[in-house]
Amino acid sequence: MYRTWTNLWFDSAALAIEAGEVIGLRLNRLAAFDNAAIREAHLMVAEKVATAMELNALALTGGLGSSPARQATSTVTRLRTKVARNRRRLRKP
Repeated sequence: MYRTWTNLWFDSAALAIEAGEVIGLRLNRLAAFDNAAIREAHLMVAEKVATAMELNALALTGGLGSSPARQATSTVTRLRTKVARNRRRLRKP
């Protein structure tokens, strides 16, 4: 059990660092204030709403796991996947 929570802490810290990078990349895009920036802002909001709804539905149906540790780990893993996808997309010129 201790190992699970320790791994969760490290994964959560990695998520925070990775999300910080995505925030910086997005701010660079949004600073241009052109059509691409407006599309990025709309995409960002749509992604956040969709992710919240997805995780909420999974939590209510047991799709994240049966124990609190498993639910937290599943949530962080899903979020890290989405952040990594955004990071790859935003790094492209």
